[in-house]
Amino acid sequence: MTKQGNNSTSVSALMGAAVADPAGRTLGYVREFAVSPSLDTNHVQALVLKPTDGKGMRMASIGNLELAASGALRLREGADLAAVHKNDEYLLLERDLLDQQIIDVHGHKVVRVNDVELVWERPEPSGNGHNGSHPPTLSLRIAEVEVGIRGAVRRLLKGLPASTVDSIASRFRTTVIPWEFVDLIDRDPARRVRLKIEQDRLAKMHPSDLADILEELAPAERQALFTSLDEEVAAEALEEVEPKMQKALTESLDSEQIAGIVEEMDPAAAADFLAELPEERSEAILGEMDPEERQDVEDLLEFSGDNAAGEMTTDYIALPITARADDAIVSLRDFEGDVETVTHVYLLDEDEVLQGVVPLVKILLAPRDSTLTELKDDHVVSCDINATSKKVAELFDKYNLRALPVLDEEKKLAGVIYAEQVIAQLRTNA
Repeated sequence: MTKQGNNSTSVSALMGAAVADPAGRTLGYVREFAVSPSLDTNHVQALVLKPTDGKGMRMASIGNLELAASGALRLREGADLAAVHKNDEYLLLERDLLDQQIIDVHGHKVVRVNDVELVWERPEPSGNGHNGSHPPTLSLRIAEVEVGIRGAVRRLLKGLPASTVDSIASRFRTTVIPWEFVDLIDRDPARRVRLKIEQDRLAKMHPSDLADILEELAPAERQALFTSLDEEVAAEALEEVEPKMQKALTESLDSEQIAGIVEEMDPAAAADFLAELPEERSEAILGEMDPEERQDVEDLLEFSGDNAAGEMTTDYIALPITARADDAIVSLRDFEGDVETVTHVYLLDEDEVLQGVVPLVKILLAPRDSTLTELKDDHVVSCDINATSKKVAELFDKYNLRALPVLDEEKKLAGVIYAEQVIAQLRTNA
């Protein structure tokens, strides 16, 4: 439907505005903007007024209002104010939205709502019976959420003439988020709002950015966001936050829910996470995990975090020394860990002793029938399972490594340390 005569306004501009009866007598002043999520999340259904007779708050349906050219509001002929229904039936823009935190997906940050842009709309007359005696019904559309300094300035200057406020506020840059990107968390006890983030958007967001957002949010919003994530995305985010935050994010979840997330984590990160929990809680989570994933994590829980064993992961690709490039490609496709961390394929003999290391790039460029022993590096840099974190860092620095195989006392491959683990360890000890 096309629109004509539309007028832009805002919550801060309309707050305190007078609403008159058809004769021009003031009935009350605007105190709230009621949105009914079950009916229409894009329009304000009614203005909540503080009446001049002092008999309690009343509601003026937007469809019962007329907007004069001067911007003055009055009830249509024959209309009346209504009683205010229970507050929990509505989202109230001033109470539930202003000053609340939402997530700017594009900017990867948490922002605070300073104002809400509104638009008065009049449907275009259809031409079949409208004679001008009854103006088209008004609607008040929610257009944008203002998160920049301009909205804060307008609210600060509330009470001054509108022309003065607009003149001053226009000097400041506006930062807005379209209302269609805002999702109402209906039934949320805290009555908060957040940006609508589809799961595919969350999956595309870098885990570090998502972790930063979780750390910036207030506890209620943080928990609402984290519990909305699927297990894989939640696992990636959990790996990036500090242990204290990990506990806060998961303390309200039951053991089965946490187990599903832990199974998606890198085994080393999962072991670090569980090691920070009380033993009873950790055991309960392990008991809910699939046997294979549980065994990997339990093996790593036995080691200290201040040596090679504590930094290594069991997520790597190892193949027999007889394997070919084609076998490596298949293993890479079937790899269930974080494929972005894979830089090498490790060659083992029948006793699982490390016999060679093949850079992934050589495999991808070689003919599919090439044997991996033809492609392996001439020199293998590895470390003992009890090597200190300092020794591990020195090896990475000396040989410019991206991955380091960790061997047990029998020279069997026990795990792999990736550069990101070393960097994380150095940051923790800094």
